[in-house]
Amino acid sequence: MSSVREATLDVLRQCGMHRIFANPGSTEVAFLADLPDDLEFVLALHEGSVVGMATGHAIATGRPAFVNLHTTAGLGNAVGALATARVNRAPLVVVVGQQDRRHLALEPFLAGRLDGLAGAYPVWVNQPVLPQDVPAAVRRAWHEAVQHRGPAIVVVPMDDWSALVDPALGLAAPRTVRRAGSAPGPAADELTGLLDDAANPVVVVGAGADDRATWHALVSLVERLGAPVWQEAFGARAGFPQDHPRFAGHLPAGRSRLRSVLTGHDVALVVGTGAFRQYPYEPGPLVPDGLTVVVVSDDPDELHHSRAELAVLADPAALCAAVADRITPRRAAGEAVAAARPEPVDPPAPGEPMRARHVFAALAERLPRDVVLVEETPSTRPELHRLLPAREPRGFVSAAMGGLGFGLPAAAGLRLGDPTRPVVAVLGDGSSLYGIQGLWSAARYGCGALFVVLSNGRYAVMDRLADRAGGKAPWPAFDDVSVHGLAQALGCPARRVSNHADLLAVLDEVVPTLPDRIEPLLLDVPVRIERGFEP
Repeated sequence: MSSVREATLDVLRQCGMHRIFANPGSTEVAFLADLPDDLEFVLALHEGSVVGMATGHAIATGRPAFVNLHTTAGLGNAVGALATARVNRAPLVVVVGQQDRRHLALEPFLAGRLDGLAGAYPVWVNQPVLPQDVPAAVRRAWHEAVQHRGPAIVVVPMDDWSALVDPALGLAAPRTVRRAGSAPGPAADELTGLLDDAANPVVVVGAGADDRATWHALVSLVERLGAPVWQEAFGARAGFPQDHPRFAGHLPAGRSRLRSVLTGHDVALVVGTGAFRQYPYEPGPLVPDGLTVVVVSDDPDELHHSRAELAVLADPAALCAAVADRITPRRAAGEAVAAARPEPVDPPAPGEPMRARHVFAALAERLPRDVVLVEETPSTRPELHRLLPAREPRGFVSAAMGGLGFGLPAAAGLRLGDPTRPVVAVLGDGSSLYGIQGLWSAARYGCGALFVVLSNGRYAVMDRLADRAGGKAPWPAFDDVSVHGLAQALGCPARRVSNHADLLAVLDEVVPTLPDRIEPLLLDVPVRIERGFEP
């Protein structure tokens, strides 16, 4: 393993920053001492001059210049010059020293209160959470400085430089960022070459690909490429038609299973999201050896935190369409590589409680193709994805951040914003209680959405996580809460649906009315507690 310092110096070389403009302080000695001969130290006698020289260098070269500043005094002395660099649109990568992490809590001599010290003049400021993250933060600062044309700051405690970098974790920043602009030709040519040379490419899509133009471009691309398409884990929206033969499923949210899915592929094209979204941390590398990751997005933040060899800032629809026009068609290796269509779900036996899958299967048989499905049922989300694929753009909507309470009011807003499409929200009872007041507004303003609440009287995901942790959950059940009673109290019509036959009857009655419905309806459906959870 290399040290953080060695890995960071390699980033400087890769980014072409061979000069270090600085006025040294004691918190920077561990970084600067014994500097390799291929990196030149440029001394100035005041931090204003340090940043001023670096600003001139950046303007002359058109590339970010590297600046090293001392802790509070150094950064404070440099603020005026940093403001000038920002207004002059000069890209700078600024590393600011900080006292040793191991006793920062005691506020030792030279400990800097650096947050906000430079005001709004930096284009990006970061103190890495772990020493491991420093090299990636410096590379990201380079990309941020180029993107926003100004100084990007990374604060590095002095003991971080001697820490070791685990190469398996990789850098959370792309090696190269291309900016396609309004004419994606050169970027499209580069991407086409990578895909044409790939033996077994794979495509991953995210919420940023959820529009009709991007769906059309991606369908054309993957049909010519013959690649499987996966949806990102925990995606807020669907980036590809999930009933298409090339759709393979949803990526798992843990490293080991992600590696298993991607093993055997040599190029991964990620469109409309970062690479790659995860949930529980697992040791080991993020992706298998030998996989080249390319990310395409119109959101620079998604690019800058991706573990990728190449990132392209571009309109996904325009770039994917250009690549589809250029790429050499190939015969798909096995047309049945996509995920198998879901097996039929048998109804519950007489007297057996309903499960979430019974509700999803009943909806799948009845919902129209253009339905907007809003999801907030964390413990059974994989089953919902399996049984209720998104078939049209905006056909699936969920909370990108993971906090509860989005689904119910969002469904009302979606129906209010576009009354031409039916809206169905599938919610856990715990989730619904975070936004239950939204039912009053849905009723008041004629948002004719259908709210299907799966009631198990538990925070089921939290229960399963407590099981995994080997401890007893201290939170009680709330199965004495009546969701349909709360709905009625808020002026929203509601029904308690306690058995499968009644569920089918209610859906047969209600689903045909959804396109023209102006009155909301909540179905409170008791379901069995699921004992497994595999995001």
